[in-house]
Amino acid sequence: MSDTTQIAEREHGAVARQASSREQRRMTLAPSVDIVEDMHAVTVWADLPGVSKDRLDVKVHDGSLIIEGESVVPVPSNLRLAHAEVRAPYFSRTFTVSDDFDTSKIEATLKDGVLKLTLPRREEAKPRRIEVTAA
Repeated sequence: MSDTTQIAEREHGAVARQASSREQRRMTLAPSVDIVEDMHAVTVWADLPGVSKDRLDVKVHDGSLIIEGESVVPVPSNLRLAHAEVRAPYFSRTFTVSDDFDTSKIEATLKDGVLKLTLPRREEAKPRRIEVTAA
């Protein structure tokens, strides 16, 4: 991405969250993302396997785009789980968004564990062609 976009990653890798004792045993993972930029928008694809729409939180506040989601390891209702070594991860990632983008028009869709966010540029931030007249 070019420097003019100013959407930058704030957090890297896996970090331990400080919360309840149950959540302290859970790892917080930074979801892998692909970011594509064009003159109209920036599109972010975030891999969030096992995260459903009701366990996903996407918000924008003070120039930060925050993605948080909790995956669920499905357990059949007729099965009583005595021991599990697989923990459902908690995903969290924060990006800084420049003033070039209209955060009130961000679109988000979740399909097959992939979150797609489209951050449109403000009209005044889009490149425009200036006509030159000969004198």
